[in-house]
Amino acid sequence: WFSGDDVYMSNENERQEYVLNENGIIFVGNARYIEARGWYYGQFQDLLNICLTMLDLSLYYRQDPAMDVSRRGDPKYVGRVISSMINGNDNDNGVLLGKWQGSFHSHENPSRWDGSVVILKKWRQDNYRPVQYGQCWVFAGVMCTVLRCLGIPTRLVSNFNSAHDVDRNLSIDKYYDSSGRSLNIGKDSTWDYHVWNESWFIRPDLGRTYNGWQVLDATPQEQSRG
Repeated sequence: WFSGDDVYMSNENERQEYVLNENGIIFVGNARYIEARGWYYGQFQDLLNICLTMLDLSLYYRQDPAMDVSRRGDPKYVGRVISSMINGNDNDNGVLLGKWQGSFHSHENPSRWDGSVVILKKWRQDNYRPVQYGQCWVFAGVMCTVLRCLGIPTRLVSNFNSAHDVDRNLSIDKYYDSSGRSLNIGKDSTWDYHVWNESWFIRPDLGRTYNGWQVLDATPQEQSRG
């Protein structure tokens, strides 16, 4: 609400939606059949201490506590730390483990989750061991909760027929032999859908043209920081 803050939103309707609203809809499925899932963010449900502990458990804090704490007023830095901590793939006591194949019988099937509060409280109850399991919309839903709880306006974005370009050549590469048979080489892929977050803040490092919605993605497909 304060016009001098890096995360200031001038539009009151947007503040109500992207900071204060505890309920939302996440769109999943595929381009021909889009499903709307209800999600309870619950960012005001006694979660602040959990979110602050998340910052203190991060590799950023453990490697340089003074530097980390000094940068917690920077929303782009906090967003990067939280996007790393939402998943447990960096051995950093993150909130969720991802799983996309195989059986879920011994743990929670990602499709069963309908809100962030139970996940975050289970994480704390289990002494900050990653909760099993999550997929992209679960990572995005939990990240939205944490960032809103910390005062950063945040929303979810769903994309259908989503490309994952691993080798950074801005194309999806498929390989075939001389007979036209597909070769199982290369790691580029196309997903039915993907869900990530956008947070609202200014970018003094890039200039005013880039102020506004910034992309953050907590789904652990590649290691953080390269």
